Amino acid sequence: MEALNNVAIVWEEEPSAYHVGYDEEWDIEPAFVEDEDGPESYTPAERDAKDDAAAEDAGGEYEAEDDEDEFDDLLGLFDGLSIVERANGYDDDIPDVITIFKGPHERCFNSREEIVEEVGKTIIHELGHYFGLNEDQLAAMGYE
Repeated sequence: MEALNNVAIVWEEEPSAYHVGYDEEWDIEPAFVEDEDGPESYTPAERDAKDDAAAEDAGGEYEAEDDEDEFDDLLGLFDGLSIVERANGYDDDIPDVITIFKGPHERCFNSREEIVEEVGKTIIHELGHYFGLNEDQLAAMGYE
């Protein structure tokens, strides 16, 4: 919980999103990288990639909408391969990244305490994707 409080303290002073992942030296500590524009700045290719990831996660039943507001309530994003998807010989060339979005958290939750709690839930949700859990499994565990 102390780590989440530290994120919340930095959060109040920084831009719209943080990417939690490995830094350039592959240090084991998370690196917080500024993303000043957040999801509204994604290129069409980045949006398509996120749509593809959502479709794959939902077993192909998800149909992406061409709605500009579709990312407005996106609290976090796991970008990488789950441990279930990793084949023998996966060579770690590209690090997995969890992105936590500041703007949607601030729009959806009113107090600092709520934001800290929801950031924690969002991190656990995104880590669940790393461990191979889909949206339905995470929702059943209380991490919608």
